[in-house]
Amino acid sequence: MADPTQPARKPTVIITIGMAGSGKTTFVQRINSYLHTAEKPPYILNLDPAVAQLPFEANIDIRDTVDYTQVMKQYNLGPNGGILTALNLFTTKFEQVLELLEKRAPNLENIILDTPGQIEIFTWSASGAIITDAVASTFPTVVAYIIDTPRTTAPATFMSNMLYACSILYKTRLPFILVFNKTDVKRHDFALEWMEDFEAFQEALADRERRDADGEQTYMSSLMNSMSLVLDEFYKGLKTVGVSAVTGAGIPDFFKAVEEARKEYEEEYVPELKRMMAEREKTLDTFKKENLSAAMRDLSMDQKKPWTGPGRDPRKDQFSENDNVEVEENPDADDGEETFLDPDDMGRQYIDLTRSQKPMGGNASNWPRPG
Repeated sequence: MADPTQPARKPTVIITIGMAGSGKTTFVQRINSYLHTAEKPPYILNLDPAVAQLPFEANIDIRDTVDYTQVMKQYNLGPNGGILTALNLFTTKFEQVLELLEKRAPNLENIILDTPGQIEIFTWSASGAIITDAVASTFPTVVAYIIDTPRTTAPATFMSNMLYACSILYKTRLPFILVFNKTDVKRHDFALEWMEDFEAFQEALADRERRDADGEQTYMSSLMNSMSLVLDEFYKGLKTVGVSAVTGAGIPDFFKAVEEARKEYEEEYVPELKRMMAEREKTLDTFKKENLSAAMRDLSMDQKKPWTGPGRDPRKDQFSENDNVEVEENPDADDGEETFLDPDDMGRQYIDLTRSQKPMGGNASNWPRPG
């Protein structure tokens, strides 16, 4: 039984990201099936407007909000531009999505985001950053980077995947899980060995190395050697798991890694988020005070200059820097005595209606009187 004095446990958000063809959607279908079997159904968001058919039922589907084909026609865009624009339009209403997630949160353990197949559209766009920051500031969030294991057997392809994973990690700064998919086709042991043993990767690179006419290393081989040294530190704090979205192998291990990543979020990301928010509030407060002080200085300097406009000086009605306002006596207040306006204070011609007026012709006019 849950302790009523403790805050309710929030669901974990899993953002699935990966190259086109890595098996993201199939992976989402597999973990969805696994959670339903465990009687812990997740809440799924489909963020791919161009997908023709989903192997699972999404609770929130971007296709219900934005018509991808109509966006392409209306804005005269290609496929990638249409996906990006559709995602941007969806993001403008994402606060409503957050409201729905917060309402469902007490009955959920996992929220899954299936992102577009074109990885750069989500990871390097403003809309992708907004969605990621919005969910990460509301719920514990982890990033699952899906890798096509059979296609990373070449050192160059493996290095490209690792560099992309590294860039996403440092851009989102969220707990990160490397998911080697399709292990039913090719085991991911070789990748783990390359990540743990620098020399093993160097040997694999030497086996496929191409040299120029003088027998020297080519630029690409030299670059990958250098990059492997740089990424050696990146590998140390990384969580890895091998799964098969087809057979379901490795899915329990994946959720163990998700639980570990959640703890990392609570211990590292949340304090950093609070620090950044406090720093932002402090910066905004300082900015407001500086603007107010500058405005007061300008007002003070302006008040020292003589008033050259018509009528009374309106600057005397302004608040001082210390907000000490002197209430001046209203000369027009009804104090029981008849008061006449001074024509010089009005700044314009004064006409006394109690006296007869002479027209242009010189004849006097009698003003109508009541009675």
